[in-house]
Amino acid sequence: MKASQFTLATLRNTPSDADVISAQLMIKAGLIRKLASGLYVWMPMGLRVLKRVEKIVREEMERIDAQELLMPVVQPAELWQESGRWEDYGAELLRFKDRHNRDFVLGPTHEEVITDITRNQLNSYKQLPCTYYQIQTKFRDEIRPRFGVMRAREFTMKDAYSFHIDKDSLAQTYQDFYDAYERIFTRLGLDFRAVQADTGSIGGFASHEFHVLADSGEDDIAFSTESDYSANVELAEAVCITTRPAPSKPRTNVDTPNMPTCQEVAEYLGLDLTCTVKTLIVKGSHSDDAPDMPKLVALVLRGDHTLNELKAQKLPQVKAPLEMATEDEIKTAGLIKGYIGVDLAQYGMTVIVDKSASVMADFVSGANIANKHTTGMNWERDAVYTEVADIRNVVNGDPSPDGKGVLQIKRGIEVGHIFQLGNKYSHALGCTVLGKEGKPVTLMMGCYGIGVSRIIAASLEQNHDDKGCLWANTPDPADNIAPFYVAVVPMKSKDGNAEAKADELYKILKSKGVNVLLDDRDERAGVKFADLELIGIPHRIVVSERNLTDGKYEYAKRGSDDKALLELDELLAKF
Repeated sequence: MKASQFTLATLRNTPSDADVISAQLMIKAGLIRKLASGLYVWMPMGLRVLKRVEKIVREEMERIDAQELLMPVVQPAELWQESGRWEDYGAELLRFKDRHNRDFVLGPTHEEVITDITRNQLNSYKQLPCTYYQIQTKFRDEIRPRFGVMRAREFTMKDAYSFHIDKDSLAQTYQDFYDAYERIFTRLGLDFRAVQADTGSIGGFASHEFHVLADSGEDDIAFSTESDYSANVELAEAVCITTRPAPSKPRTNVDTPNMPTCQEVAEYLGLDLTCTVKTLIVKGSHSDDAPDMPKLVALVLRGDHTLNELKAQKLPQVKAPLEMATEDEIKTAGLIKGYIGVDLAQYGMTVIVDKSASVMADFVSGANIANKHTTGMNWERDAVYTEVADIRNVVNGDPSPDGKGVLQIKRGIEVGHIFQLGNKYSHALGCTVLGKEGKPVTLMMGCYGIGVSRIIAASLEQNHDDKGCLWANTPDPADNIAPFYVAVVPMKSKDGNAEAKADELYKILKSKGVNVLLDDRDERAGVKFADLELIGIPHRIVVSERNLTDGKYEYAKRGSDDKALLELDELLAKF
């Protein structure tokens, strides 16, 4: 491609509304242009990158015999009503009516559609397992789109779905996708982790997320220093290996005026925050259907720990989704917000204590009296609990749940997610085939997503410098996702010889299948170099009249200050 015939839409100034480095670079380098909140146009330069990512994804999908199809973005409401997600999915599902007043949605995902296709297409266990995938536009009406294409309302996604006669078959295909995803992200040159994850609203009984490690990530992931254990912090088990010491201090109430937080109390008493506990009151699972369940539940954690809402709401006594008790509800229960203790037997309260808090002795808690806390509190002697459970987020240095090493926590950008769905959707939509016994069998399902457009932003979060994009080095140079792999830059010459030689080199590289850009624009050399560095083209060849006198070309690699003068054969050998 010649730059004079290509839209190089680079900018010199950083856009004011781009809130992460990847968004800033993608706009400045002319990869994307913002159309509206969460909506972006993929410019020719950016679309080249997107297509290169898609190519790698397609190759790995075909390697595991997944069949590509393409489903509509617009989906009939009847399928979502049939699955029960018409109401459950929430405000991110954009609902609308057509001219005939029929309800439709813009698809955020395609479980319903693919299940409908399968129930009408397959009829025998002999046709299984069967896997379909697509690379297609999705729309989720995010309440606050941000981070450029990382959390846009419209985005490109690879979503795949598999159908099986039993769990064993599903588990095998799930492993095939796990391996395929590891190959995809490895080929892309990304520093990533696969982590155990919660199935969330999608459903199912097994799930893994794939995260690109970056400080701008929205998720915390925990992984062992000495093994391959890794999990989303939401799911990581907080292991406690200590035992509770014997009580050594008397129980004493102390004045703590206007000090409702553990941090304030610890500083006032000259204690470490780890010597305090906090008691959170949440709504219980009490209802007309379960009148014996508690109306309010007390959750007790060490003062320096944070509640893991996902773990908490999985407790049978706790309402799901988790909901904190209101100040009025706390007051009605006879408690004082900011000064709630752990001695709650007289209040008839269900008390669930985190494992780490359960092994504390001589700790500080609220006194259940305004402006007072209690020191020297001890379990069994001064207070009792209903149950001990893992209800906190893990922290750096916690023992790894597999017993090997300790946990490190880093931020991650989720770029892939795979699920063993089970029969949630196939049961709701009546997706069955005849089994070996000649009777209908409800199919097991798996679903597997990759954020194709998000991968580009995640890659740039990991790979950039003060000059612009630095596309990741890939194990195979052919997998590099830079829009162009090589740029040939002619310097102006009096007789046009440098321009002619540059054009000749450009044609040679192009004939050999090299992804090459000839920067033949009528611009100063400094402008060309700045643009090429901003875009992140990995290799640059400068053709000048002075070097041609010696039969040499100037070669430079992006990200390095080193330059080399090479003869044509040496240069071509590089590519």
